[in-house]
Amino acid sequence: MKHTPTIRAELDSYLQQEGLNLARLGKLTGINRGSISAIVSGNKPMSINQLDRITEVMGLPEGHFYDLFIENYILGVPLNMRRIEPFLYRCVELNKLDMFRQVVETIMDNRIYSSKLFEIAENLFERGQYETALILYENVAEVEKYQHSERLAICQYRMFTIQIGDNQSQNVRTAAVFEAFVERLDEIDQLDALKDLANVYRSLRKWDKVEEMAKKMKVKAEVQYTLKHQQNGRERTEFTKKPTRPLFAYITYADLLCASVYEAQGDYQQALQYTYAYANLDWVIETDEDTMNWIRRYQDWSQCNIYVYKLLSGDTSVLPDYVEYIAASKVDKEMITKLLNLMFAANRYHLDVNHILERFETIIDSFVTQGSQSSDMYTKQVIPEQIARLSYELAYYYLHGDYYADGFKYLMYSMASYHTINNETYYINCLGLFEHFRTYAVQETKEKFSKFIEKVWLDNVKENDTTTHRS
Repeated sequence: MKHTPTIRAELDSYLQQEGLNLARLGKLTGINRGSISAIVSGNKPMSINQLDRITEVMGLPEGHFYDLFIENYILGVPLNMRRIEPFLYRCVELNKLDMFRQVVETIMDNRIYSSKLFEIAENLFERGQYETALILYENVAEVEKYQHSERLAICQYRMFTIQIGDNQSQNVRTAAVFEAFVERLDEIDQLDALKDLANVYRSLRKWDKVEEMAKKMKVKAEVQYTLKHQQNGRERTEFTKKPTRPLFAYITYADLLCASVYEAQGDYQQALQYTYAYANLDWVIETDEDTMNWIRRYQDWSQCNIYVYKLLSGDTSVLPDYVEYIAASKVDKEMITKLLNLMFAANRYHLDVNHILERFETIIDSFVTQGSQSSDMYTKQVIPEQIARLSYELAYYYLHGDYYADGFKYLMYSMASYHTINNETYYINCLGLFEHFRTYAVQETKEKFSKFIEKVWLDNVKENDTTTHRS
C-alpha cells in the first residue's frame, strides 16, 4: 500500500535536518509555540495562513504543500469552511485552478455548502476573478439545476456574462441557454439581462431576437417606472436592488434597439419613428445629475440617427450636416457607428466621400488597428462586429473606386476580424471580395492573403484535432 506523506512528517523532517526546536520555529514563523506544538503533534489542524508561513521559512515556493493540505486537512477530515474558504482564495491568488476545482467539486457533494460557495463566487466576480468564479457558478448551478431559484438564475446570468466572448457561434448557444432563466431573476436584474441579451443578439445580427428582447425590456421597465411614481407622484420605497442606469433609460434603449431592427430591414421610416420616440423625453420626471446625463446621451444619439436614417433612405442633402456632426463629436466607441453609417450610405448611393475619409483617416485607422476595450456587453460584442464591418465597407468602397492599396489593406483587417469573432458569413464575403479584385492585388498582398488563409486552416486543424495526414 502506497504511503501518503503528510505535512507534519515533512515539517518534522525539516526540524531535525536544520536542528530547530519548536520555540525557534515559532519565532521564525510568527506562530506561537503552543500552536506550533499542536500542529507538529497532530492535535490541531493548521490553517492555510500558518502553512504559508512555515513554507516560507522552509525556503520552498508558495503553495508547495497545497496538494498535501488538501489530502491532510480537507479530504481526510470533516469539512470545515472556516479552513477551506481561505484556502480557496489562496488558490485563486496563486492561480492553482486544478486544486481550486478539486476542492470545490469535493465540497459540492454536500449541498448545504452551495450557499457559501455562491457567496464566494459573487466576491470573486466582483474582483474580476472570472475564471475561478465560473468554476463555482457552474458547480452551484449543477447542484441546484432542479431548483427554480433566483440563485440558480443569477448563476446562469454570471456564466452568460463570463462566457460571452469572441466566438459568435459559441455566443449563440450561450445566449440561448441563459434566455430560459431571465424570468427567474429579480425584476431589476431582468432589465439588465434583457439589455445584455439584446446586445449579444444585435452583434449576431439576429434581429428577430433583438426585437423580442427589446419589447420585453420596455414592458418591464414601464411597469417599474409606473410603480416608482405611483400614487400621485409619491415615490415608493427604494428598490432592494438598484438598476445600473435610470429606469427611463431602459425604455428609451428599447426604442433605440427597435430602430436598429428596422434599420437592418431597410425600413428607415419606421426606424425614424422609433428614433423620434426616444428623442422626446419630456415625460421623464427625474432631474438628478445621472438622469440628465442619460437624457443628453439620448438627445445626441437621436440627433445622430435622424441624420443616418434620412441619409440611408436616400436624402443625401443631410450628408454635410452629418459630417459636421461627426467632426464635432467626442472620439469614443460611438464614433465607430457614426463612421460605419457614413460608409453604408456611400456604398449604397455611390457617393464620393474621399475628402471625408481623409478628414477622419487617423481616427478610422486607430479603431481598425487597435479596436475598443471595455467590460460592458455592448462594447464587448457590438463594437468588435462594427469595427469588422467598417473595415469591410471601407474595403468595398476603395476597391470599387480603384484605390486598390487602401482597399486590400482594409479588407485584410476585416477578414482577420471576422475570423477572430467566428462570423462565417462575413468572413466568406471578405474572401469573395478579394477573389473578385485579385487581379489588382500586388504580389506582396497575394502572398499575405495566402499566408493568412493557411494560418486559418492550420488553426482549424488544431482546434478540431484533425490531421493533414502528411508531415
